[in-house]
Amino acid sequence: MSLPQPLPGSWDDFNAILDAGIDTIPKLLRYQESRFRERVLHRKKDFGIWQRYTWGDVYGQVRSLAIGLAELGVKRGETVALVGENEPQLFWSQYAAQCIGAKVVCLYPDLTAAQMEYILQHSEAVVVICEDQEQVDKALELEPKLGAVHSIVCWDNRGMWTYHHPKLLSFDEVQAKGRARIERLPDEFDQALAAGKGDDIAVLSYTSGTTGLPKACILTHRYLLETPARMFGAVRFKPFTQYLSYISPAWGAEQYFGLTLGLVAPFVVNFPEEPETVQDNIREVGTEALMLSPRQWESLAALVEAKMMDAGRIRRACYEAAMSVGRRVNLSRLAGGQVSLGRRFLYVLADLAVLRHLRDCLGLQSAEIAVSGGSGMAPEVFRFFQAMGVPLRNIYGATEVGLLTSHQGHAYDLETVGSWLPVHPKLGTPLEYRVSDDGELQVRGGIGFSGYYKNPEATAKKLVDGWYRTEDAVHLTGHGELVYLERTEDMRQLADGHKYPPQFIENRLRFSPFIKDAMTLGDTDKPFVAAFINIDLSTLGRWAEQRGIGYTSFTDLSQNAAIRELIGQEMRGVNDLLPEGSRVRRFINLPKELDPDEDELTRSRKLRRRHLEQKYSIFIDAIYSGAREFSATVPIKYQDGRTGTLNATVHVNDLDVPAASLAAANAQDPSSRLAEAGHD
Repeated sequence: MSLPQPLPGSWDDFNAILDAGIDTIPKLLRYQESRFRERVLHRKKDFGIWQRYTWGDVYGQVRSLAIGLAELGVKRGETVALVGENEPQLFWSQYAAQCIGAKVVCLYPDLTAAQMEYILQHSEAVVVICEDQEQVDKALELEPKLGAVHSIVCWDNRGMWTYHHPKLLSFDEVQAKGRARIERLPDEFDQALAAGKGDDIAVLSYTSGTTGLPKACILTHRYLLETPARMFGAVRFKPFTQYLSYISPAWGAEQYFGLTLGLVAPFVVNFPEEPETVQDNIREVGTEALMLSPRQWESLAALVEAKMMDAGRIRRACYEAAMSVGRRVNLSRLAGGQVSLGRRFLYVLADLAVLRHLRDCLGLQSAEIAVSGGSGMAPEVFRFFQAMGVPLRNIYGATEVGLLTSHQGHAYDLETVGSWLPVHPKLGTPLEYRVSDDGELQVRGGIGFSGYYKNPEATAKKLVDGWYRTEDAVHLTGHGELVYLERTEDMRQLADGHKYPPQFIENRLRFSPFIKDAMTLGDTDKPFVAAFINIDLSTLGRWAEQRGIGYTSFTDLSQNAAIRELIGQEMRGVNDLLPEGSRVRRFINLPKELDPDEDELTRSRKLRRRHLEQKYSIFIDAIYSGAREFSATVPIKYQDGRTGTLNATVHVNDLDVPAASLAAANAQDPSSRLAEAGHD
């Protein structure tokens, strides 16, 4: 079905860029630098002081680095790998590599050396640009196995005064080589930019690898212009919006937002001082646009609830009353309803007394564009932030074909992932969709799917007569908004033929402040749905402390009888939302935290289901054998790379008692749930 094109939000600004013949990211950088040379583009906090880099500064840094990479021998079409936290040098490195026609692969900074090895080899990287000593150590460890890598570059060489390796250079050294070469060949940079074409590969973006080895999505320069243009056509971005770059460019979303929309809008792109200071930096910056993953939004919601545990009775009562007013007013507006004068007055009071202070503490007081994307999230999380006055929106898409839908305008349905985005007529064809007989969404339009790098078999499996198979089960509301149900491969069927939606259950369980992760169990040889629960140590630690419950470790806390009963209460509330056959009957609190370093989670905290089912097979056997408790030995990996085992007595918990009506209400209302948990 072809989709009607809505009126563009700010395509007039985008048209000027296209009319100037811009078809690559480096050409876009040069064009915008000529317009905004003295305005600030990047800001980074170092040693407590915000360092400002104007468009002219950034362009100069990129130019010298690009020609420096050419001096090192990087050729058009080769691959430059980047690994580090979001910092200006990471962005400059991507722009620089693309300026000389190279393609880029970004790696999550917390990947292990073994995980980096596959991506560096598969992408055929010739240079690895690292943030610091930690990343350099991993690159040097892999260097004997990476015959194609001829240079390792580091931009933060603190602690590395004893490092001497023939392939290791500093960021400054490469730029110095570039400046010297520019003096000899002053026209080389402009010639390299002019040689770039829109269909050149700009980025290799690797999938999470939840079902096998990661696949490298080919993102061309034209793709990186067309996909963000969809968002640009639906949401009005004011020039020089304060944007916080926190999500790694290894995820496609930051390629759209920080790296491309940051140039188009343009944004003032702010980088946090350290990952641990993000919350403080968001507040300092007065962030106006923010893109976070569902897990990060869920963590913020859990943070608020955890803090309210430590508040006195009067403060909690004020919080609950203000959130109640916020829900009535903001959710009514969101649904397109009218708000009475009396409720508007109450909302002003609630906002002055409580809500604006909540937003300020989270750094969201100035947030005008707050976006969640990457995977499903419970509507309760959206309602929570909307009640607080944060206009949180959902986006939906796939790295292979770009953004597809978004919550748009001032009224939208939080149960959906939004309505379809427009495609700029100069960049691609309108989006079209169809739903297969088994409920899978298939799409075409825009730039289309360019394929997986060096993987024609996987590419062919994703295409059916020119339609891209999303492998997502969906349906459309009467208003045309898309409802995401589940990955088609993840829809589960029990032994009696009943089908249930694992992600629906898991999303709602994670909304509990006491549950960090949840994984449902049950397939064609199992009689009922069960679950693994990864408790939230921080929140439950406070909860236990307030009640005088002693514990010595994560394992001890997870298996405590009071904790197991509390988690059971949360799960009964979610069960009340489900049909009888889909309800969780038994669960286990895992005795250790799920960890990406042990391949239990992807870097964006998606569950690696097959690995978990294999690793915790004895747990699954205990659940379905009817055991009440059992002894388990679990392999673990420490941060320094050492391995060991964890021995624990693990309890299996039953959920046979129907939930009370109050529990169902608590599942919808986090502030009420805190009160019912017994906080005095």
